[in-house]
Amino acid sequence: MKFLLLITVPLILLDQLTKWLVQVNIPYGAEVPVIPGFFSLVHVSNTGAAFSIFQGNNLFFIGLAVTALLVVLFWLVRDDLIKNREQKLHLGAKVALCLFAAGITGNLLDRILKGSVVDFLHFYIQQYAWPSFNVADSCICIAAALFALMSFRRAQAAPQKLP
Repeated sequence: MKFLLLITVPLILLDQLTKWLVQVNIPYGAEVPVIPGFFSLVHVSNTGAAFSIFQGNNLFFIGLAVTALLVVLFWLVRDDLIKNREQKLHLGAKVALCLFAAGITGNLLDRILKGSVVDFLHFYIQQYAWPSFNVADSCICIAAALFALMSFRRAQAAPQKLP
């Protein structure tokens, strides 16, 4: 549980603080260039999922987030209860689960309290733009990347069978 507190809580606070700063300082729909032609701060909201798909399904995504958060918490609590070191989660898996918990919770708070998720980081090159996102989204993406990297590592460590 200490992983959960040390990693997740500060990231949730950072996510909520940055979203609050954007809401207070940038009018809705406005854009503040930071690196012209590449990166801006914006103030937009999203009732859908990643990349603004499935807009208007906030209630569905609240249920999905609660379910995902319960699964993540189950794995972290289960790991704390296991006594055998060999059965415990790898450090990378614990960090990834904590990042998932932070990201899910940050966006879940927005959905419940505001009815939509606040996004503000906007990267682009000329007319090509990446969808706006936030700190919570970054946590979720980094967690997914960690799990993907760990899966490659395990695949390499597995003994090779001869045909």
